[in-house]
Amino acid sequence: MKEFVISEAKAETAVIVGLITKEQDEAKTKEYLDELEFLADTAGAMVVKRFTQRVGGPSSVTYVGSGKLQEIKAYIKQKEDEEDPIGMAIFDDELSAKQLRNIEKELGVKILDRTSLILDIFAMRAQTANAKTQVELAQYRYMLPRLQRLWTHLERQGGGSGSGGGKGSVGLRGPGETQLEMDQRIIRQRISLLKERLTEIDKQKTTQRKNRGRLIRVALVGYTNVGKSTIMNMLAKSEVFAENKLFATLDTTVRKVTIENLPFLLADTVGFIRKLPTDLVDSFKSTLDETREADLLLHVVDISHPDFEEQIQVVEKTLADLGCADKPSMIVFNKIDNYHWTPQDEDDLTPPTKENISLEELKRTWMARLNENCIFISALEKQNIDEFRDTIYKKVRELHVQKYPYNDFLYPVEE
Repeated sequence: MKEFVISEAKAETAVIVGLITKEQDEAKTKEYLDELEFLADTAGAMVVKRFTQRVGGPSSVTYVGSGKLQEIKAYIKQKEDEEDPIGMAIFDDELSAKQLRNIEKELGVKILDRTSLILDIFAMRAQTANAKTQVELAQYRYMLPRLQRLWTHLERQGGGSGSGGGKGSVGLRGPGETQLEMDQRIIRQRISLLKERLTEIDKQKTTQRKNRGRLIRVALVGYTNVGKSTIMNMLAKSEVFAENKLFATLDTTVRKVTIENLPFLLADTVGFIRKLPTDLVDSFKSTLDETREADLLLHVVDISHPDFEEQIQVVEKTLADLGCADKPSMIVFNKIDNYHWTPQDEDDLTPPTKENISLEELKRTWMARLNENCIFISALEKQNIDEFRDTIYKKVRELHVQKYPYNDFLYPVEE
């Protein structure tokens, strides 16, 4: 599946494209493109320009209108003779086979959409056999519907019937359809094989979970790049890979953690994201099982992110889709050390926004209603960590007493 992966050796130069619609205003489109640029950076591409268009909805033929497409083409053409010519155009929504083919034909560079870009990153990040299998399955699922139109251009090649080549011919049509059917069959067989392999992996992981003993399971969940792995490293004193990139963690990591006399299992899970491809959610079912089987969810939020409230909604919706909406949970507002605000001018009578109220003022808004179900920390700077540990201890102990009322290791005999 090498065709999906962007090389990390040299950053390819890219432009990104998004739409402003009734459902997605200019501010929202900017946020999405900020995230798309971060995705591109994570994949090893360098974004040099953004293109947006205000339309009623995406064109079924070329996503953007013909005028905007020509504007993008002219920019790419202009950069051809420079040291770093434009190597790709990345679109913020999933493109159909028809859109992909038409845009690539017009622009003459590699075309990616948000879904294929996320698949690129997952392909680069996958380390274990489990993650690699899940990524490959998602890639084939993405490819299959686009393959169905890959050969349609052959129907319009050639003239007369049969092999004579006169007007009306579909001389290449038969071989084209044969090749399409062959490719479809190969991919479907591969998808079937990968599903079987994942089923076996699921069985092994289920057995592993059953053998973990009578311990409460806690799962770190949240948007991608909010600091879950840093929290895991801090609590478990482990070395889980963590960096300021999207999807740094793909494989679920489980560690045994003990706070005071109370042991429990802590799982670090793959981060969620807006417009997360359905095929990826389906493919990563076994990874998400740790979330489904957890007794307590720690929903980690990057409070310094300007759009953290929508990120909370994205995670909550994904958890609801997984059937985890009713699980005991608490919100961990991380990165308080990175929270920045600008005091509002005294003469400014407009309502204050997140950008011009202090963290203490923010805590007194809707967050105040969460009571003990939220906490504010900096995992990186170790701020408020003792209170965080105490809160986890109380919640895990309460759950342990409910689930294992006769397990007396919680009450060790004093020597």
